[in-house]
Amino acid sequence: MSHANSPIYPFAALVGQERMKLGLVLNVINPSLSGILIRGEKGTAKSTAVRALADILPLVDAIVGDPFVLSPDDDPETIASAYRALGQEPPGQGGALPREKRKVQVVELPVGATEDRVVGSLDLEKALKTGAKRVEPGLLAAAHRGILYVDEVNLLDDHVVDVLLDSAAMGINTIEREGVSFAHPSSFTLVGTMNPEEGELRPQLLDRFGLCVNIEGLSNLDDRVLVMERRARFEDDPSQFALSFQRESEELTERINRARGALPDVTVERALLFKIARVCLDVGVDGHRGDIVILKASKTIAAWNGRDAVTESDIEEAAELALPHRVRRQPLMEIAENLDHIRERKSARAAGSDR
Repeated sequence: MSHANSPIYPFAALVGQERMKLGLVLNVINPSLSGILIRGEKGTAKSTAVRALADILPLVDAIVGDPFVLSPDDDPETIASAYRALGQEPPGQGGALPREKRKVQVVELPVGATEDRVVGSLDLEKALKTGAKRVEPGLLAAAHRGILYVDEVNLLDDHVVDVLLDSAAMGINTIEREGVSFAHPSSFTLVGTMNPEEGELRPQLLDRFGLCVNIEGLSNLDDRVLVMERRARFEDDPSQFALSFQRESEELTERINRARGALPDVTVERALLFKIARVCLDVGVDGHRGDIVILKASKTIAAWNGRDAVTESDIEEAAELALPHRVRRQPLMEIAENLDHIRERKSARAAGSDR
């Protein structure tokens, strides 16, 4: 991870990989999308994109020294309970909480992480002797209101992946040992990456990721040259390179903020719900999670594009992100063909609107 003062490669400077960038942005606008799985070969800017996005997100209000990354405006009892769990008195007793602005954190989960390291642990000896809980916060505490980045998620223990996905869906982490339990907020953007050549995730786990993108190295010569040129400039003078993208970075930050504010007011006509259901049936999706994710993603896409109502194009774009990992009953070739039809309809509509 970069040192605190060293510039991070700008999100606005990333070349290509538009679907990956969109999927990441949609998840930070709307965390209820339950994360994104990025499937692809190494060296395709996956981790660079995640750190770059975190770097341009708005700062968050936090309590000085708080390992749970709670907001100072949270329910006072939630804050007091968290500090009691640490065996401490809440800061600012009888006065205002000591506040600070923090950058959104990217918490990286190592492949060999144990459940205790992820979830946190309890000092059982103290709990059994005195009845008092003393919690050792885990990575899910540090990731609250941030991004949890899991590289090679397909190599993690299935039980640990289950725990991550449960917390991502519910926004709460529960530490339980020998009948003693403690729960704390844990709402984060989950980003999992994997190289399919190293093994797949179980279908039940795949389905729990809201969005999925398949990426590969850029095939356009000009794009590949631009990647080299920008990387060389960044390594020669990181500060100057970051400065050259400052205006685009600030515009992205403002656009994310506007989309977050606009999202609750985005509407969708009932007729378009039938389109979502039809798309899911056409490609053979099991269950209803795909339909719900497409609905959420299409509303988020509308907000990102500054609109207050969902369009057919939003649904088609959302389907491309929400369906590739959910189809069970068809061979991969047929899935690709169905998604190609969606893209063709979208392109034809765009071409018609240009005339």
